[in-house]
Amino acid sequence: MRTHYCGEIERSLEGQEIEVCGWVHRRRDHGGVIFVDLRDREGVVQVVFDPDRPEMFETAEHIRSEWVLRVKGRVRARPEGTENPQMHTGEIELLALELEVLNRAETPPIHLDDKDLSEELRLRYRYIDLRRPVMQQRIRLRAQVTRVLRRYLDDNGFLDIETPMLTKATPEGARDYLVPSRTHAGRFFALPQSPQLFKQLLMMSGMDRYYQIVRCFRDEDLRADRQPEFTQLDIETSFMSDEELITRMEEMIRRLFREVLEVELPNPFPRMSWDEAMRRFGSDRPDLRVPLELVDVGDLMSGVDFKVFAGPANDPKGRVAALRVPGGNRLTRKEIDEYTKFVGIYGARGLAYIKVNDASAGREGLQSPILKFLPDEAVTGILERSGAESGDLIFFGADKASIVNEALGALRVRLGQDLDLMEGEWRPLWVVDFPMFEWDDDKQRWNALHHPFTAPKPEHVPLLASDPGACQSIAYDMVLNGTELGGGSTRIHQEAVQEQVFELLGIGEQEARDKFGFLLDALKYGCPPHGGIAFGLDRLVMLMAGAHSIRDVMAFPKTQTAACLLTDAPSEVSPEQLRELHIRVRAPRKEGEAAE
Repeated sequence: MRTHYCGEIERSLEGQEIEVCGWVHRRRDHGGVIFVDLRDREGVVQVVFDPDRPEMFETAEHIRSEWVLRVKGRVRARPEGTENPQMHTGEIELLALELEVLNRAETPPIHLDDKDLSEELRLRYRYIDLRRPVMQQRIRLRAQVTRVLRRYLDDNGFLDIETPMLTKATPEGARDYLVPSRTHAGRFFALPQSPQLFKQLLMMSGMDRYYQIVRCFRDEDLRADRQPEFTQLDIETSFMSDEELITRMEEMIRRLFREVLEVELPNPFPRMSWDEAMRRFGSDRPDLRVPLELVDVGDLMSGVDFKVFAGPANDPKGRVAALRVPGGNRLTRKEIDEYTKFVGIYGARGLAYIKVNDASAGREGLQSPILKFLPDEAVTGILERSGAESGDLIFFGADKASIVNEALGALRVRLGQDLDLMEGEWRPLWVVDFPMFEWDDDKQRWNALHHPFTAPKPEHVPLLASDPGACQSIAYDMVLNGTELGGGSTRIHQEAVQEQVFELLGIGEQEARDKFGFLLDALKYGCPPHGGIAFGLDRLVMLMAGAHSIRDVMAFPKTQTAACLLTDAPSEVSPEQLRELHIRVRAPRKEGEAAE
């Protein structure tokens, strides 16, 4: 039906007759000549309808936005002075010779040029929202990203292997989506949170290098970078050290940015231990574009007569940290109050501060409601350790270390954005040397920081029995601009070590057999050393596209309540379907009847 895409018509085609198809983006009537901007996925071309062809011109007079047209025309240069440098096709136009209306359209509920569309409206009419040029570009970018990733992995000997969608429920950190079985009454499949166990089994099967761009499912509370169904680039290897894998994955991401965005990322990526990341930035996925860092001042506060600081300073699980904000003394009390509310989201009970008006004047050059509680030596130590200068402001966090890290870690990023402190466009990082376990105070037990199949460092295996809290894993996360792009680890390949980890996590022998029996059996029959990594494809594309949510780089996403406004899912099903699945339907209670 067409010879060219609208957005691909160039000056080199001048004088040729071509055919295009697309949607009416805009129609203008200029004194007897009708101009239509015709749009397809590649862009827009200006079509000119002349009154010299009366029948075609009369049809063109009735054209409206989003009508679907097929036009045959002659490419010609635009008159001098009417070129549009903002359009790829801005030097030419198409003089219409034939016009066919393929379909009319009602006035759309979404105006494609509207930049303030509500997300609810966009998701309800997603098929129209996806016509917007920005969305077309993002979906095309996503396709380009997956194409480059596949090519790299194919070229490096990785096999694209599919794993099951209907599988066994296993504990992986979030609730499973369950699928009732019709043929096995009372039993359920689970949709995979990841292909973790299957990709390990593939290594035990001798597949050596596996990858898959795969849908994963997690029934968890949502936010901007979470969806109930999301896409991973899943990778697993055998007989490859963590250093070799890290090197290859770096190379893959560098090639991706070079080919898609023409950006050269550093070689190699910097590395940072988990301990250092938490100490300096309060986060295991620090945004290195923000130059602000946390500084410990607990030792300066342990003896002060100010319980807000002294309490956490003397608590083994507490932390008192300072965050210097260059030029921050210009912040108003109202702005400081807003930041106090912000850190409250993360559990902080307040946000103490000191304004440094004149660093050379000692206490007299400082302004703060907490100064009266701090002795001179503590104040001097804070100024020296934080490196504060005249015009700066120092924020403080004092609480459990986890709360201080989360609150001040989020605050440093917020300040970096608000005060325009960001440095550089792309700052990748590997975070390594993760703790193997974290202690759960509520349940009084150890939890796996990553997952129960992550291997400890060989030299730390004895710590599984003597000091689990000091045990580090062979795990690695790739971080970019404060977003975790991917996480991976070397896996446990020895049955005795896996059983020891299960025991530490409170997974008894019977529970382990029930949930992971097939994996434990496979470990007995010649399991190779293996490890891998999984990248969040949606997050990766979101960053590369400059979008603020993964919903903006997914064709048909869900809302934050895990609903699809387009299809009205989830929806009720008939009683007949439920009976086939052996699900009892309880009659609704009558009005006034007590609940069971």
